[in-house]
Amino acid sequence: MSQDQNQNGASGNGTGTAVTGAGTSQDQRTAAGENAQTLTTRQGHPVSNNQNLRTVGNRGPATLENYQFIEKISHFDRERIPERVVHARGAGAHGVFEAYGTVGGEPIEKYTRAKLFNTKGKETPVFVRFSTVGHGGHSPETLRDPRGFAVKFYTEDGNWDLVGNNLKVFFIRDAIKFPDLIHSQKPDPVFNRQTGQRIFDFIANTPEAMHMVSFLFSPWGIPANYRQMQGSGVNTYKWVNAQGEAVLVKYHWEPQQGIKNLTAPEAEAIQAKNFNHATQDLFDNIKKGNFPKWELCVQIMSDDEHPELDFDPLDDTKIWPEDQFPFLPVGMMTLNKNPENYFAEVEQVAFGTGVLVDGLDFSDDKMLQGRTFSYSDTQRYRVGPNYLQLPINAPKKHVATNQRDGQMTYHVDAAPNQNPHVNYEPSSLNGLKESPSQGPDHQPMYTGRLVRQTIDRTNNFGQAGDRYRKHEDWERNDLINNMVGALADAEKVIQDKMIELCTNCDADWGKRLADGIKAANANTEGGNQYNDQQAEKAVEQAEEMAHDAKPY
Repeated sequence: MSQDQNQNGASGNGTGTAVTGAGTSQDQRTAAGENAQTLTTRQGHPVSNNQNLRTVGNRGPATLENYQFIEKISHFDRERIPERVVHARGAGAHGVFEAYGTVGGEPIEKYTRAKLFNTKGKETPVFVRFSTVGHGGHSPETLRDPRGFAVKFYTEDGNWDLVGNNLKVFFIRDAIKFPDLIHSQKPDPVFNRQTGQRIFDFIANTPEAMHMVSFLFSPWGIPANYRQMQGSGVNTYKWVNAQGEAVLVKYHWEPQQGIKNLTAPEAEAIQAKNFNHATQDLFDNIKKGNFPKWELCVQIMSDDEHPELDFDPLDDTKIWPEDQFPFLPVGMMTLNKNPENYFAEVEQVAFGTGVLVDGLDFSDDKMLQGRTFSYSDTQRYRVGPNYLQLPINAPKKHVATNQRDGQMTYHVDAAPNQNPHVNYEPSSLNGLKESPSQGPDHQPMYTGRLVRQTIDRTNNFGQAGDRYRKHEDWERNDLINNMVGALADAEKVIQDKMIELCTNCDADWGKRLADGIKAANANTEGGNQYNDQQAEKAVEQAEEMAHDAKPY
């Protein structure tokens, strides 16, 4: 074993076991004054002076051959990978998922042959990343935003990523609109600030987003923390059984700690003291042994169009009615271990909606189909083509592929005794072989023209109005106040469109929004983080309230 392998191994290899190279024993290193805690370069060279770079005299100049300094600073220059376009701000933890072996009292094999579910008490390691969606990596965790809820299951059949949000619906139902949605929620490309006008300009022209608006601009848009929020797969998936038969499913995480949300004023008060409060809450509770738990429930529906419903079951802007499609528990997840290094685990963890194991499958949900390409493509760009070789992303089972090379190749995915000359399949020269089938493939039947069309049953306002009426009074008040604040200085055409859309959902919603905007135009004291008038006031206050200082 080479010297650099020895040094890397001294702190632990991929299995966490310390190793010592044959060329340099632990005794030899100790005799030379070096031990496992000795600082080295990435080449394994012991560092005896980490306080000063090499210079001509102690005042300088520095010389070009400063290898120790150049290695250190050049790595520092590259410490950050591109942050996620969405879900940049996140926190994570390790845990375990324990299966019940049943679904709603029935043997789960009736619906899926996925092995992680099939035995009562079976435990599967998981890593979970919670996040805000639209804001940057160091943004406050009190901002109004959906929260990401992504779970990586390290199953015996390889990884399964269940990638979703805290809210059960989404803004759009067709993936081609995703870049437009995110652009509208990101800062203006000229003056680099978010505005309510940009957000509601998009929403006012996208009626299907109204169900999401009914949640997002209410207290549900600011969860109190990550532990006390629900999770949802949002999109519709399929389960496939041993006979290749499929049903549609939706996934839901129900927190055993209860659910808590914040109004905008409450969130502002918290932000003034701690803008990392949700990350700290998760870390501190796990450290204290107060392990958060979520029960995984599914809703099941037969795999057909369901003309009896007033919406399309594949539409991710809709919720399946619980009275018709009850929540059926399938297991419990417990988060019980904090990351040891934020960057290596929380930042480099990579999820994709296309990462499924046998017994799980895709539905025809158009949003899911687009996400399935986009998520993994993003990780290959952000972390690199070999991102799945990183420990946080690697399956906890054998991996053998014919994929080779690319940036940051950590190792070759070769099988023991595989012919190293054969990186293709099929081969008669001791290459990799296909696995036996685990069951018949699910084979749905398709017939139809290739078109660009909206789904037939849009029903953009029904469930949005239901949600408005189901809100408690304080939630409705917060919803109206937040929308008024964001729309108060928007162009009238956007205000009018939003009033019309809200009225289509519920007449009271539309009237209260109209009255609120009218009052806000007469009184400029209202507003929120998306309101330009309030933003300008804050700019002026920063100078007026500031204390003079003398130059030094």
